[in-house]
Amino acid sequence: MSAELPEPPDFEALFEGAPCGLIVTTEDGTILRTNRIVCEWIGVEHAELQGRRFQALLTMGGRIFHQTHWAPLMQMQGSVAEVKLDLLHRDGHTVTMLLNGVRRDHVNGAFYELALFGTTDRDRYERELLSARKHAEELLKEKTAAESALRQAKIDLSIAYEKSQRRALFAEQMVAIASHDLKNPLTAIRMATDMLVRGERTAKETKLLEHIGKSSDRAQRMIADLLDLALVRVGNGIGITRSAVELHKVVSQSLNELHLAFPEAQLLHQSSGDASAELDADRIQQLVGNLVANSVAYGDPHQAITVASTVENGVATVAVHNWGTVIHEVAIASLFEPMTRHSDRDDDVRSVGLGLFIVREIAKAHGGDVTVRSDTVGGTTFTATFAAALNEA
Repeated sequence: MSAELPEPPDFEALFEGAPCGLIVTTEDGTILRTNRIVCEWIGVEHAELQGRRFQALLTMGGRIFHQTHWAPLMQMQGSVAEVKLDLLHRDGHTVTMLLNGVRRDHVNGAFYELALFGTTDRDRYERELLSARKHAEELLKEKTAAESALRQAKIDLSIAYEKSQRRALFAEQMVAIASHDLKNPLTAIRMATDMLVRGERTAKETKLLEHIGKSSDRAQRMIADLLDLALVRVGNGIGITRSAVELHKVVSQSLNELHLAFPEAQLLHQSSGDASAELDADRIQQLVGNLVANSVAYGDPHQAITVASTVENGVATVAVHNWGTVIHEVAIASLFEPMTRHSDRDDDVRSVGLGLFIVREIAKAHGGDVTVRSDTVGGTTFTATFAAALNEA
């Protein structure tokens, strides 16, 4: 048998203590009864409300709305729901309410039963919801504007990039064309200088011809570097043609020619291992020449420059060592970039800053790379390593 339920409060207690305002009126709005919470909301006593019209508790706008809207609805459909209206408090301020009402017919006439609900929490929630919606709309507007600006920035960047690419390509093509066209007159100057040197000349004339020869050689080296740079920049890369060579012989021959270009430098050659390799001899000589020229430019002129060539386990190595000022790590990071120079010397060994860049590109073309090590104990050594055979590139 189930336990008996407790008796609920009587009707009077429920009516008085209801969590909403309760009002019973006649059809014309005369108040017959109210509960306690209505009196608390508008600051009056029960006795003061007896016999008053409900409309008298409303603001002017509320009375008009009552007369034109919800009173006719009560007459026609017998009920209204969630009608928002303002009641006047005794001290003059308004209290906003939501009204639900029904019309009930009894033997002694029709009565309106009205329930009033406070809207403070609901209004605050609606304000917060409206504020949140407004904030979300502002954020969406900002996001849309930012996305639009980003799209435009991407378009502008793409256009600027294309323009810069076209300008760079044009500049590189012009450098390549100019450099190529300069080779012929320089070759003619060099040949004419060699012919003049063979004849009888005064000491002064011989000296001048030597200067002309060195200057033309230097210009030819610069032009060769510029042409290689142009090839790399336009995406073709430095081309190589491998053939069977003796690495030690190629390096030795290169040093013999460099003795003429740098007569004051002490150039030593060290070789080890099997010299057979499949390399581009001309490019290897260019690599050695650039590394030696770099050592002449930055090394100690009173110390020897050592060039070591090695072929071992399918790897060819050319290392050039000098005793000069230590290269700092910060400088090493950009050492192999084009147009980079780390000396203010203004003589026959000065270049446009492409030598080490070309060295790296030649090593890469052979499937290798170039590194540098520099300290006060061991000096500075540039080491180029590359595959010694075509099938290992």
